[in-house]
Amino acid sequence: MLTVKRLLQTLFTLYLSMELAYCQPAKTGNWLVYSGNQMLSPRTNWWNEVQYRNYNAIGDLQQLLLRTGFGYNLSENNNNILVGYAYVYSENYILDSDRKTSSEEHRIYQQFLTRQNFKRLSLSHRYRIEERFMNNDTEVRFRYAISLSIPITKASLSKGALYGIFTDEIFIHANGPAFDRNRLYTGIGYVFHKNFRAEAGFMIQTLEPSERKQFQISLINTLPLFNNTD
Repeated sequence: MLTVKRLLQTLFTLYLSMELAYCQPAKTGNWLVYSGNQMLSPRTNWWNEVQYRNYNAIGDLQQLLLRTGFGYNLSENNNNILVGYAYVYSENYILDSDRKTSSEEHRIYQQFLTRQNFKRLSLSHRYRIEERFMNNDTEVRFRYAISLSIPITKASLSKGALYGIFTDEIFIHANGPAFDRNRLYTGIGYVFHKNFRAEAGFMIQTLEPSERKQFQISLINTLPLFNNTD
């Protein structure tokens, strides 16, 4: 049976892999992600997220993304509609140079998230529309993500459970060429507490006409800000 010690050893191996990848001509990046989903009432929630994206293991900034939003469950603990705002700071390398140029982006977004359970398997669908404001440009983009998770060491995602996760997300432009990018991700997670878990995995991001590989380490917090005492 996999233990916390084994999970930590796996994370350390992933880190060494990132360092080795950094030494290769084709770089593999790393995303450090924090996600929080706090219940404000039995139906309403506050989403908060920070992503620190690197060209290498850590220290060579690619993007800093800050995202927040407020949502409402149409049914008990499910079918969530949410509206929010995101700020994105990017540092992009100038072609054939080791110098960077920076840019900022502001986003307004609307999304719908629905979940389904099939015995041990948990399946979610997320539909998102983004209005993007970038310097002198404005763009609308559609995103669809499907995510599957399954506990490995326990029957459910309870404390002490190790689980596997698979996600695929496609991005579509409202104008211009339809395809923007696709993100295919797989990883493992560990439930430290019913309201706190961690994940580590690997993502292949396909753009037109390039591809980039990313390691990803995530912390997920669902500590409620509202306790129903009725």
